[in-house]
Amino acid sequence: MSDARKRPVPSRIAFLASDAEDAQQALARLVARYDPAPIERAQVIVALGGDGFMLHTLHRTKGRDIPVYGMNCGTIGFLMNEYDEADLPQRLASAEEAVINPLSMRAVAADGTLHEALAINEVSLLRAGPQAAKLRISVNGKVRMEELVCDGALVSTPAGSTAYNYSAHGPILPIGADVLALTAMAAFRPRRWRGAILPKSAQVRFDVLDAVKRPVMADADGRSVRDVVSVEVKSEPSVRHRILFDPGHGLEERLMREQFV
Repeated sequence: MSDARKRPVPSRIAFLASDAEDAQQALARLVARYDPAPIERAQVIVALGGDGFMLHTLHRTKGRDIPVYGMNCGTIGFLMNEYDEADLPQRLASAEEAVINPLSMRAVAADGTLHEALAINEVSLLRAGPQAAKLRISVNGKVRMEELVCDGALVSTPAGSTAYNYSAHGPILPIGADVLALTAMAAFRPRRWRGAILPKSAQVRFDVLDAVKRPVMADADGRSVRDVVSVEVKSEPSVRHRILFDPGHGLEERLMREQFV
């Protein structure tokens, strides 16, 4: 969901940067040009880096209800804006806001430990050995697929649908759509199964079949759990991430443009 309403020109801007040299140099220039504020008092956060650092920043600031404006000092930068040092407060005031909800992951490992994490893009299961994984898929407590033989499977948000999901030939989802993508990676059986589009309220459970012989790892935005036996995934509406984009270059436009290249 995007919001193009004009916001006040911020006077308290916090800057965060990745460890990359370009990002650190940009940080030094911006701090010298604009009086930075600590995160605790900031009205907006400017993140300098690539998409990975943007995800890191959103996770780091979870619960603060502070919008984050990314400037690309990395490679692809799908979640980032073009780097420009001029008139930054005015650009922040004019930016479009998108609000996204992450996914929650509850993964149980073979030793019985429970691992919980949030994912802004996707929760994925990947084979961790030489043989294909075997997964049973349930939605809202009902088994929908007794056995999926594959390299892996993932559940993606609309915001993450152009990332790993798209590389796995999953659908691009409109931002603000109340749906999730369930996508298989290199499905062997059923050979032609390409996944499903689920309502945002759906709760997806993966059970790993023959986990000892066919080990599987789970990943939530880079936080990995090895040797999982079950993984539950659902949208987490209680958590809101606010992302700012330059006018005309918001998530909705980016997702639309991505489908015509």
